[in-house]
Amino acid sequence: MSEHIHKSHNRSLLLYHFFCLVKYRQTVFTTDVSNTFKEICLKIEPRYEIQFLEIGIDGNHVHFLIQSVPVNSPKKIISAVKSITAKEIFRLHPEVKRFLWGGKFWTSGYYVNTLGQYANEEVIKKYLQNQGKNEYEKIHSDQLRLF
Repeated sequence: MSEHIHKSHNRSLLLYHFFCLVKYRQTVFTTDVSNTFKEICLKIEPRYEIQFLEIGIDGNHVHFLIQSVPVNSPKKIISAVKSITAKEIFRLHPEVKRFLWGGKFWTSGYYVNTLGQYANEEVIKKYLQNQGKNEYEKIHSDQLRLF
C-alpha cells in the first residue's frame, strides 16, 4: 500500500495509471530495452517528484502506476516520462530506430486514470447521493482526517 507524501503545506496520496503505446505499435521492448527503460524511469523520479510504483511492459506498450505530488499534473508527468525515456532509449539502443522511422518513440496520445486508496467510483457516487443526510458519517467513518 502506498504511503502519503508529506510536504511543508500538504499531505497527498495521488496515484495515476498511465498507458502509452509505442509509435506504429512496433514491438521494440526486448529484455535489454525493457531493463534499460526501467532504469531510466528510476532516474526520472527525484527530478519530477514522482515514484514509479509499478512498470508493466509488453512488447509495444507500457503501463505505469505513478505516485506524484499535487504540483505535477498528469499531463506534465507523462510528457516528461515520454520525452526523457524516448531520448534515452534512442541514445542507448540505436537499433530501435530501425523500427521507428520519423524519430518518434511514442504515439502522441496516452491513457490516464486516477486511483483511490480510500474511494472508488461507487464510494464517490454514494457520497454524492447522500449529501445532506445523516448517513454521511457512517459511510466514511474509516476515512482519514487531516486535522
